[in-house]
Amino acid sequence: MKVLIDIGHPAHVHLFKNFAWEMQKKGHKILFTCREKEFEIDLLKKYNFEYVSFGKKFKTSFGKIIGLFLFNFKLFVISLKFKPNLFLSHGSIYAAQIAWLMRKSHISFEDTFNFEQIRLYKPFTSVILTSDYMHPFLGAKTIEYSGYHELAYLHPNRFTPNSKVINELGLSQGEKFCIVRFVSWEATHDINHSGMSIENKIKVVKTLSKYSKVFISSEKKLPPDLLKYKFPLKPEKIHDAMAFASLIFGESGTMISEGAVLGTPGIYIDDTGRLYTNELEKKYGLVFNFTESHDDQILAIYKAEEIIKNSKQNNWIDKRKALLKDKIDVTGFLIWFIENYPKSVSIIKDNRVTHLVLKELICNQNFKFYENI
Repeated sequence: MKVLIDIGHPAHVHLFKNFAWEMQKKGHKILFTCREKEFEIDLLKKYNFEYVSFGKKFKTSFGKIIGLFLFNFKLFVISLKFKPNLFLSHGSIYAAQIAWLMRKSHISFEDTFNFEQIRLYKPFTSVILTSDYMHPFLGAKTIEYSGYHELAYLHPNRFTPNSKVINELGLSQGEKFCIVRFVSWEATHDINHSGMSIENKIKVVKTLSKYSKVFISSEKKLPPDLLKYKFPLKPEKIHDAMAFASLIFGESGTMISEGAVLGTPGIYIDDTGRLYTNELEKKYGLVFNFTESHDDQILAIYKAEEIIKNSKQNNWIDKRKALLKDKIDVTGFLIWFIENYPKSVSIIKDNRVTHLVLKELICNQNFKFYENI
């Protein structure tokens, strides 16, 4: 089988990397395509994946329209050469439309529910994979699973944090540190968002610095006052660091939920929020959601200060254990789903596999059960 995976964000490399490795071991061929946004290419090179870059993303609204036609054309040309049996992505308009044009299936993950984007890829998509938390119903194409995207690469089956990162960060064992994340607010779903003010960015860093070391990961260029806090290691080290951090604070729903599934509490700043961070707050107590208003930003800083001051008094690890008890190894699920597609769709939609059975089978990598269904 040949699978083309289109990447729109660095997190998507992590989402699909374990799937790609496992499928390659089984003899399948994987090709990644991407646009240059932040450090997707660095990650693809690091993990030795075959990939094609279509150049830098456009930032303006007019540029994005131009990009739709330009990137579609480039993806079409590559697809004619690679001849994929199936297209896979996280909400890629390009992969969906080219798959339809080539009469192939496009399978998409979805967790942001940005309907401006969904309207452009859904008509051309065969299956939309979503978690089973409360979300806008997407119709007959939706397949639900019990998990978060982050559990495709941070589930204990897939990831063990390397404690060497502590020394690499110049810290001593047991020393508190926080990771702060700022985004560029240039994605299509970021229109009308402004994020934290410069003043409050500086304020949160200086507040947390009273109690711990602070490292900043930022899509935008940092102001001079914050340059010395820049995360000093390569991007692929960030998850090791997050696993040992005392707090993740910032504007990225992905990084906040990554911290949560690793047992690190998070403060999330976003007006619209994310449905998965809502569940992580209400069901597991691992995330605290705030809006972008000035007053809420100040409240978020106070909450962050409270957490970092009393980090040892909270049962974050127990909360993570409760989460993992409910959720599946998403990579295991995806491997089974793709290798058995399209039969896998009817198996799940006919309710012949309960969540508990699916979880047990995937955790044990025992997929032969399905051959007799």
